[in-house]
Parts: sequence; structure tokens; C-alpha cells
Amino acid sequence: MSDATDAAAAAPATAVAAVPRPAGRIRWLICGLLFLAVVLSYIDRLVLGVLKPQLETLYGWTNTGYGDVTGYFQVFYGIGFLAFGWLIDRIGPRLGYLLAMGSWTLGHFAQILVTSTTGFVIARIPLALGEAGTYPSALAAVSQWFPKKERALAIGIFNAGANVGAIVTPLLVSFIVAGMLLDWRWAFIITGLLNLVWLAAWWRFYRKPADHPALSAEEHAYVTAEPAEDVGRATFGQVLRHRQTWAYMSGRFLIDPVWWTFLFWLPDFFNKQYGYDLKSFGPPLVAIYLLADAGAIVGGWYSSHLMTRGVATGRARKRAMFACALFALPVMFAAQAGNIWIAVLLIGLACAAHQGFSTNLFALPGDSFPRYAQGTLIGLGGFAGAAGGFIASKSLGVLLDTVGSYEPFFIACGVAYLFALVVIHRLNPRYADVQMSKPA
Repeated sequence: MSDATDAAAAAPATAVAAVPRPAGRIRWLICGLLFLAVVLSYIDRLVLGVLKPQLETLYGWTNTGYGDVTGYFQVFYGIGFLAFGWLIDRIGPRLGYLLAMGSWTLGHFAQILVTSTTGFVIARIPLALGEAGTYPSALAAVSQWFPKKERALAIGIFNAGANVGAIVTPLLVSFIVAGMLLDWRWAFIITGLLNLVWLAAWWRFYRKPADHPALSAEEHAYVTAEPAEDVGRATFGQVLRHRQTWAYMSGRFLIDPVWWTFLFWLPDFFNKQYGYDLKSFGPPLVAIYLLADAGAIVGGWYSSHLMTRGVATGRARKRAMFACALFALPVMFAAQAGNIWIAVLLIGLACAAHQGFSTNLFALPGDSFPRYAQGTLIGLGGFAGAAGGFIASKSLGVLLDTVGSYEPFFIACGVAYLFALVVIHRLNPRYADVQMSKPA
């Protein structure tokens, strides 16, 4: 980056720094609601993965069939990301989140009606479409409520909800099915009811800063201290013209498949590799996602910390991503671990690296694009990530049914983040702000 670019990138943070930090905490309460929504979304998408070994035994599923379930979930998730990315720019995060969670709750409950892998593919379509609205809605809300220098930390906090959801799910499902001796369908029913509580809280509490009755004048001034941006509607064509768009999409395409595959296949890996089942693989998964939780927060904090010390936005983000990429490398040896807890440590470091890396990558739309284009870009990035995830899930299912080993997958995971950072830097070396004409 040039010094001029560095100064331009740091200018918004300087502007908000002139406003004293307020005593109000409304923006952090909203961040808490976003965190809980991500927790619920991950619980709902992961219940099936935790139940996979049991359903595989009950109904004779193959790895290829389960690969279809997870792969096509990601296809429709990607389609939903495109739709919600476009939609959130028009209806805003309040209505967007209501529509998203309403759709995925319907799909979540629909899974109790089926038993075959084909049935689950169909039942999970509204689940995938609705859950695709999670991050566009959350990122739009953060963009409304947080100045740039706090944005990565806020993203890191709500992004940590993914790891909390991943921690809670095996414990909760194990308690419902193995502890309470209930049919597996109750795991979907009980977890789905939690969504209704969150929907009521979101509808009652969330407003734009200008409309929120509980927001103090001091916190309003802090939240809105950055220069006002034009309001408009960006098209896919307008957004795709910029190299920053392709950097963001490429990063998502390369790293999202790692995370998706961990989420859907780790219970199966522990079951096949170490003989762990529904009653026993909870603690290894909890340990992994606790590490991932720390990675999400530390990754966001580190780049925000660098920015407060005067490091330009682009350099701060890339330094954080490089550190995360180094922590992901040891996962290449996870399939060779002779002890489950060595495998847990290696996979946990990779999950922490992923969450820290993705937290900084998720900040790119808010860092570089006008607000009216961010939802469209986020949708394109989500579609790219889902496309990569579909390829990974289908390939892994076939690989396990033919070769019977997770080793090639873990090797690919280890190098994915360094490769992604190289691609991101080549496409977006200066991390410059995107200049777009206001849409008609």
C-alpha cells in the first residue's frame, strides 16, 4: 500500500476517534442479540450432523448420500445468500432477520417428517435459504450501529456465536436423545422452539440508531460520527466491476469449505476414527469450538488493536489473516493423530484460525464499500463460499466411500488459508476504498 492509501483508509477511524467514547451500551445489546441469532442458526444446522451416526445406522445412509444432504444445503444456502444480500440493502436488517429466521425455523421443523437422505435434502431447503440471511442481516446491523474501528470486534463477537452453537449442539442433542431417552425428532422440535423467543425479542428491541427510543444522545453521536454515506441500491453488475469484490469472493470460496466440512463431518470423523458416539463425542467437539470461539474474538481484536495504534485498515486486516493462516497449517497431520486429543488440538487450532481469518475477511465489505452496496457484496461472497462448500462436501462423501480416509481433506485444509491470503492480496493489494456512482 502507498502512504496515501494508508491515510485514506485510516481517515474514518480518525473521524470517529474525535468523538468521546459514550457511556451508552445499546449497540452492544444489539450485538448480543446478533450473537444469539448466530448461536441458534448453528444449532439448527448442526443437529443433523450430530445425529448422523445414529441415523446412518437406523436408515442405512451412505457417505455419498450424506454428502448430498450437506452439499445441496450449501447450494441453496448460496442461492439464499444472493437473495438476502440483495434484499437486505432494500428492507434493512430488522425485517431481513425476521424473514430469515422465520424461513429457517420452518425448514428446521420440517426435518421431523423425513428419514431418507433425499427427504432431508428437500426438507432442508427452507432451512438453507433462511439461514443464508444470518450474516447479511448481522453485517448490515453492525454497519448501522458500529463505527469502523469497533466493527471487526463486533463482528468477531457475533461470529463467535457460530462456535457457541457448535459447542452447545452436541451437548444439547445428547441430553435430549441419550439423556432424556427421547426420539431423535425431539432434538429438532426443542431447538426450533428457541427461535420463536429470539424473534419476539428482535422485533421488540431492534431499530436504526435514529429511531431507537433508548439510545442516548452521546451514543448516537458516537455511532454516527463517520461521514454520512449516500443511500441507494447497487446491482450485482456494479459490484462485480471491482477487484475488491473478487478478492472477497475468492477468499470465501477458498476458506468457507473448510469450516462447512468441519461442521457437518467432525462427528462422523470421531465416530469412524476413534469409535466415539452420541454419548461421548460431545467433549472433543466442545474443546474444538471453544478454541474456535477464542480465535473469532482474538482475530477481530488483533486487527482492531493494530488500527487503534495507527496501522492502516488493509495492513491490519492482512496481518491478522496471515497470523491465522500460520495457525491452520498443523491440521494437515490431524488424520494421522494416534490420540483423539491430539487430533482435537490440531483441528481446534485450525478452527480458531478459520474464525479469526474470516472475521477480518467479513470486515472487507464494511471497510471498502458504500453501505448501499455491502449487502450485495456479502451475498456474492456467501454464494462463492457455498459453491466451494458444495464441491468439498460432494468430494469428501465420494472420497470416504472409495478411499476411506480423511487425510487428503486435512492436507487441503492446512494450506487453504495461506493460499487464500495470497489470492486476496494479489486481487486487492492496496485495500483501497471503492468509489461507486450512486445508483439510480
